[in-house]
Amino acid sequence: MKNQIIRVASCVVFAFIISACSRDFDNPVGDNSARYSKGSADFSKFVSIGDSLTAGYADGALYQSGQKSSYPAILAQQFATVGGGAFVQPLMEDNLGGFLIGGVSDPDGDGKPDFPNRLVLNAAPKNPPDDLDPTGPEPIDDTLKIDILNPSAPLTGPFNNFGVPGAKSFHLLSDSYGDPAGLTLKTANPYYVRFAPTVTTSMIAAAAAQAPSFFILWIGNNDVLSYATKGGIGTDQKGNLDPATYGANDITDPDVFTNTYNGLVATLTGANADAKGVLINIPDISTIPYFKTVPYNALPLDQATADALNASYVDYNAGVAAALATVAPDEATKRTISFSAGQNAVVISDEDLTDLTGVGLPSIRQATAEDLLILTTSTKIGKPNADDSSKVDGISAPLSDGDVLIPSEIQAIETARQAFNAAIKAAAEANDNLLFFDVAAVMSELSTSGIDYGTGFIDATYATGGGFSLDGVHPTARGYAVVANRIIDVINSGFNANIPPVDPGAYTTIFVK
Repeated sequence: MKNQIIRVASCVVFAFIISACSRDFDNPVGDNSARYSKGSADFSKFVSIGDSLTAGYADGALYQSGQKSSYPAILAQQFATVGGGAFVQPLMEDNLGGFLIGGVSDPDGDGKPDFPNRLVLNAAPKNPPDDLDPTGPEPIDDTLKIDILNPSAPLTGPFNNFGVPGAKSFHLLSDSYGDPAGLTLKTANPYYVRFAPTVTTSMIAAAAAQAPSFFILWIGNNDVLSYATKGGIGTDQKGNLDPATYGANDITDPDVFTNTYNGLVATLTGANADAKGVLINIPDISTIPYFKTVPYNALPLDQATADALNASYVDYNAGVAAALATVAPDEATKRTISFSAGQNAVVISDEDLTDLTGVGLPSIRQATAEDLLILTTSTKIGKPNADDSSKVDGISAPLSDGDVLIPSEIQAIETARQAFNAAIKAAAEANDNLLFFDVAAVMSELSTSGIDYGTGFIDATYATGGGFSLDGVHPTARGYAVVANRIIDVINSGFNANIPPVDPGAYTTIFVK
């Protein structure tokens, strides 16, 4: 049974081997250079501000080739055809992406590198000849070769791309976010430390100092995403207006976000009275592979195995039946564990269930289609439990709170996201010089039907779809190119410009070792 489950988890990656090179690309983008125009916009000083999505982060790391294919870099390349100026990025030192901090690989002490090298797909069989499934995503190299605090050469700005992985909306206002002394206190971010103009200059102040003639602001993803990727381990801070008290994985209060966001926009527009820009909203987490790849019913069982598992849960189910006086019948049904031949739902922890630990019953149930299992469970389900090797994760040992988003957590994320997006759209609509770009709709399209970009096709299928990198959250270079083209469409329409698109087919997808 265990081998069956492991094979199911790896087949997503295996599909890449047989399909990644099967696309045919026709109908190249036409040449209309004689008609290119900037319209009413001025791209001579273009600045982008945001988080990892703006930085060009992919495959779980920030590395040079990814940065060079960031959506702002792609846009700057196209803006150059209509008078756009130089676009300088704070490039990493190599194409590995991982780094040390002051010679230390594991500052948080959890036994794993805090900033490992980027992921590649290892297509080699796990254990030939018995198990021919590919090994799967793994770091391209285990050795971290650069130190963020001791670069081989200092970075020299000013820079145009202020994309900082991990940044939340309110971090852009912090005047200690680029101070190396704040790294141990978690008040600074190593990605900003490496290129902050001074240790007391906030991200937004540094960006505004460029007096951009054109800017793009895409911030707010991490205000919900950090909570989501940790499986809801964190707090929904709705009602708490002091972000200084927030944990790293908390959801930002909507009023804090709105006030912060409006302040960011005011700072950018105030730096240049003639500036124009684009404001980008926050995608639905359910549209990205990190939350849609591992099915809730990831357990393939034969009848004999199902019978054995049912026998192991007889006492637990009897306890649930005896607790009917304490819990509602529908909850008792939800808590009852049952397996059958075929695909079966994994067993998960659910803190929203009635606490019955007093009568010896854990808060567990089988997952449903309303739950979202995070991508990392694909390497966990069907494996011996780390704390008790006699039990199997997702079967005899429930998946933990951090492995699954349950409906109440999904609702908290979505409520906050919708409030954030309303604030972003309102800010754009309040200023004739600003345009609104609904990237959430693009990600939904990518997830549901895929996108035909003229010379090819991408979708949100993990590893094989071409749209998302191996971390399951960030686009591939090709995905970023599609996003850049959609932004160009918005600019062309809103500012009466004629900026040429790029051919996304010329950009890479995932990398195979």
